[in-house]
Amino acid sequence: MKILVLLILLLSPLAHADKGASFVQTPYTEQKVLFDFYLDDPQKINAALYWIRSLMNPLMGSPYDMAPESLDLKVIIHGTEIVTVARKNYKKYRDAVERMRYYAELGVEFRVCGLAAADYGYRNEDFYDFIKVTPSAITELAHWQLQGFAVIRPIVMEKKLSIEEIR
Repeated sequence: MKILVLLILLLSPLAHADKGASFVQTPYTEQKVLFDFYLDDPQKINAALYWIRSLMNPLMGSPYDMAPESLDLKVIIHGTEIVTVARKNYKKYRDAVERMRYYAELGVEFRVCGLAAADYGYRNEDFYDFIKVTPSAITELAHWQLQGFAVIRPIVMEKKLSIEEIR
């Protein structure tokens, strides 16, 4: 009898059909987020900007229908990607600049580290009008985190395999 009960208990999980994952409608509220862009290659800014889209699109869509004004989003730029917001490089980084300009029109604030700007030889007037130059990226990170902002640092990896190859 004990063996029969043991067999039933062991085989019981196999009898249940796997119905797959369940969808969870998380009750999101207003967002205060600081994106920390510190990239090793300026071309990676295009992928990093998708992180902003990935936060905004679900919240602005149904069922949340949040207005852009309810999203307090900031981006601090202080890696090699700083060259993308220098006006002299517009031709090379046009797509990224126009996406940032679009996000800026929706209320996303783009900030550049003043220390990094000086390291690159840039002055305030070298940047677009939607850029704010701050004293230091590190002091910005600390300040906004103390104000209750979540800090998200996009990790942009190089894609070596296609989605089809790894499925």
